[in-house]
Amino acid sequence: MVKEIQIKSVLNKTKKRDPWFLDDYTLNLYSSCAFNCLYCYIRGSKYGENLAHSLSVKVNALEILEKQLALRAKKGQYGFIVLSSATDPYLHIEKEYRLTRQALEIIRNYRFPVHIITKSDLVLRDFDLLQEIDQTAIVPNDVPLHSGTILSFSFSTLDDEQAKLFESGAPLPSKRLKALESAIENKLRAGVSLMPLLPFISDTTAALTHFFRSFSTLQARYVLPATLTLFGSDKADSKTLVLEIIKRHYPELLSKYEKWFAHSSQMPSFYRKAFAEKMKELSEEYNLPNRIYD
Repeated sequence: MVKEIQIKSVLNKTKKRDPWFLDDYTLNLYSSCAFNCLYCYIRGSKYGENLAHSLSVKVNALEILEKQLALRAKKGQYGFIVLSSATDPYLHIEKEYRLTRQALEIIRNYRFPVHIITKSDLVLRDFDLLQEIDQTAIVPNDVPLHSGTILSFSFSTLDDEQAKLFESGAPLPSKRLKALESAIENKLRAGVSLMPLLPFISDTTAALTHFFRSFSTLQARYVLPATLTLFGSDKADSKTLVLEIIKRHYPELLSKYEKWFAHSSQMPSFYRKAFAEKMKELSEEYNLPNRIYD
């Protein structure tokens, strides 16, 4: 059962805008995430092994958002609002609660630009609002964009069967790909958050070629790639859960994964260096920038 909670603040000002995601503010209308991606950085004992079981809805979020945006707008403190940094704005419960759509209406009224990051094709429902925001938002002068809306679809694989293992609650990558195509057809600035790639599963030469060729064919505006990071050793932590899936479905890779993440949350430096070089090569080959603005 979804828990309904009251909050005192919902719009969070970042200390420094991230050069990849352009987040001046973050907005999370839900807590925890029903998409249940095993590699997610928010994992831990707070939410349990299945994130879907700890979902919360911030039922007074719209009232609080209106007040916070009114104050920021009065002071001229415009900036990109990222939905969302710690959950997906288009969870299945969004169909019932519609907090994201109502929040976008408020954001439009106060003329703030938005960056939507999602694994869901439910975002198609809100293209009308996103197009309005795109045309009317006040974009900060130091951001070299003429777009008030940025839409990033998140992928760790394009293989639906692989996705069922690592992100069991999320809409399938095939649906996301169609949603990305639709966003581009609707003239929205849409691209890809390609993170995290799964070592020796979705980072193979064949898989990477398939990624970049697919995104290039659709004329995505950018691809933001990142390697896998895993944390913790408790049963609800990302490292524990991912290693269990590797053990069960990719036993030939288990010793490598255990070695890589034995004393670090990141892949070894030699891998990260090779990864960066390969991403640069593919970015140039397929004319897909590795940042949101050209």
